[in-house]
Amino acid sequence: MSVPVGRLPTNAAVDGGAEVHVASGLTWPNWYAARVNRSDLSIVVAAVISGQLIRFGTDLSRPIGAIECPAIVVSVLLILAWCAALRVAQASDPRVLGSGANEYARVLRACFGLFGAWAIVDLVLNLSVARGFVAIILPLGTTALLASRWLWRRRIVHGRARGRFLRPMVVVGSVASAAPLINRLTKNPALGYRVVGLCVPVNDARPHRDAIAEHIGRHGIDAKVPVMVGLGEAANAIAEYGANTVALTSTEILGHAAMRELSWQLEGKNVDMLVAPGLLDVAGPRITMRPEAGLPLLHVDKPRYQGATKLLKTTFDKVAATLLIVMLAPVMVACAIAIKLDSRGPIFYRAERMGVNNEPFLMWKFRSMVQNADTLRAGLADQNDGNAVLFKMRDDPRVTRVGRFLRRYSLDELPQLFNVIDGSMSLVGPRPPLRDEVESYDATVVRRMLVRPGMTGLWQVSGRSDLTWEDSVQLDLSYVENWSLAADLVILWRTARAVISSNGAY
Repeated sequence: MSVPVGRLPTNAAVDGGAEVHVASGLTWPNWYAARVNRSDLSIVVAAVISGQLIRFGTDLSRPIGAIECPAIVVSVLLILAWCAALRVAQASDPRVLGSGANEYARVLRACFGLFGAWAIVDLVLNLSVARGFVAIILPLGTTALLASRWLWRRRIVHGRARGRFLRPMVVVGSVASAAPLINRLTKNPALGYRVVGLCVPVNDARPHRDAIAEHIGRHGIDAKVPVMVGLGEAANAIAEYGANTVALTSTEILGHAAMRELSWQLEGKNVDMLVAPGLLDVAGPRITMRPEAGLPLLHVDKPRYQGATKLLKTTFDKVAATLLIVMLAPVMVACAIAIKLDSRGPIFYRAERMGVNNEPFLMWKFRSMVQNADTLRAGLADQNDGNAVLFKMRDDPRVTRVGRFLRRYSLDELPQLFNVIDGSMSLVGPRPPLRDEVESYDATVVRRMLVRPGMTGLWQVSGRSDLTWEDSVQLDLSYVENWSLAADLVILWRTARAVISSNGAY
């Protein structure tokens, strides 16, 4: 029995109704993966040939190394090995293409793994293949591959915002368990899924259509999502709505036998089956599947706050902050002179913030307000444009002319690089809170204090001052739970773009 509540076209975009056209017999992920593979091959060939021309000139038969192998043979072998390394690292797996940090990490793993193995073989066998050749093509090819993947991902993200490049998904489970997943996917099309149907158990539904619509509405699910009553309708829903993914959110209701039967029904149909564990803020590196006593159990590792990962993050922060200070010194000097000429008062503003484990510290900023700004805040409380916890004003009268420019492009935060060097802050982390904010935190929000606050973070690249308090907390907690160096690099890159566009800054 099926009771559809609204209907969504299976091959049309959510916004605008545009269709995605791919080659006959191919789904768009496989079509897209084929395009990326061709792009990778072109880049690898171009990088190796460029390195050969720079290092050995146009003489393709020139012998190199102790075995005097022709340069063209070495180049061909290197091209084949590089493509094989990308395939072994699964850098073109349709499931990770367009996923961001995970995709870039696989490309880096393939490139450095290949050249690490190449160096070991060269050393052990004493081949003496020109090291200058490798020194040219490794950074050239790796950088080009990452840039290509980023450009391809931009195409995917822009397309998904218009309803293209989305995987049609049928969600199977109770309304209560399915609601968080459906709402997250609906709000974030960049994740790559479009929910085309919800299959609920009979005891979770109501006798007629209006009651079901009211029931799912209370959980915030869009009424356009068709609802199928009865878990046995899952396979029919997948066929009817053209889904290539099914997500299970109520494994305790389905039971082992029903899940096994559904997986058998999906065999040979090119449909992926996903199990949503309900851990929406826990990312891949912390989740592993390991069999225990014959049962497939999901293992969730503890967040990595200490040990080698902390040392790696600290080292990266200090080295990068030092380099940035050297590079941005002329900009910082210009900001200091402009502040001094624009208004009376000190160049820097030092404000108390709460750091890791609720330890207070003084955060450095360029002064962007009048000298007595703190005493004037009480009179502006009724004009707060921020959220329930943070005070923000779009047209704050306390901000100076130069300060408004500094804030627009986040130049007022550059002195925080000195906080990074002294260890009180990190380049990437949760937003540094005020003391009175921390005193209002509940047991959940206080977890954001387990790591050092950052100059930037997920909050910075996801809306900045335009975010609600709940969204800011969720982003900070997600970062704390799932930190990785690759994610930090992606956030830093996105920060540069957010600062240039000045979105959400005031």
